[in-house]
Amino acid sequence: MRDAYHEELDSIGDGLVEMARLVGSAIGRATTAMLDADLKLAESVIEGDKKVDELQHDLEARAIALLARQQPVATDLRIVVTSLRMSADLERSGDLAQHVAKLARLRFPDRAVPHDLHATILEMGQLAQRLMAKAAEVIITKDVDLALQLETDDDEMDLLHRTLFQHLIDDRWKHGIETAVDVTLLGRYYERFADHAVAVAKRVVFLVTGEHADNLQQDLPTEIQPLTGPEGA
Repeated sequence: MRDAYHEELDSIGDGLVEMARLVGSAIGRATTAMLDADLKLAESVIEGDKKVDELQHDLEARAIALLARQQPVATDLRIVVTSLRMSADLERSGDLAQHVAKLARLRFPDRAVPHDLHATILEMGQLAQRLMAKAAEVIITKDVDLALQLETDDDEMDLLHRTLFQHLIDDRWKHGIETAVDVTLLGRYYERFADHAVAVAKRVVFLVTGEHADNLQQDLPTEIQPLTGPEGA
């Protein structure tokens, strides 16, 4: 019975990793659909969000069943409760990737992003994907130091978000109100996606240590390993 119980706990963790990988891929593909005005790709991202929702509902049902049957305590209880919260963060991340794809679909065959902002949006999309890949790694490894690094990595997204607004308030903006609204929404989607990746990592810190990440942040090493490559490797 105990072996089956711990196998079920492990399977919940596997489900979280799968969700993280799916939403990380989704934000990358949604960004490509946005910048390339690729309607087929946008539709695949929108349709693919159903899989994320199904995983979240399945994970939630299994976690609640474990609570009812096993009445876990201490670390096991933290695993179940924290997993429920992480699944909600990941499900919301999938929704945000879907929002990007829906905007690409709405503006097709035109592009919602003006050419002079393509590089910034591309960088935001790639960074969002890398942050979520790193969050997935944290779920697998339970590496507290790596988890704490995500908040510092997220500063890069905040900087890109501010860069968008600098373009919007510039007197030389010539793309009109509709495009300004689109760009504002996109910036918010990417910024919130990154926030959810950070939230997932913080929840892993709590799962492992029983302490909130903010209380441990002061111990973060001064030399932070930068994010590199499309998958954060």
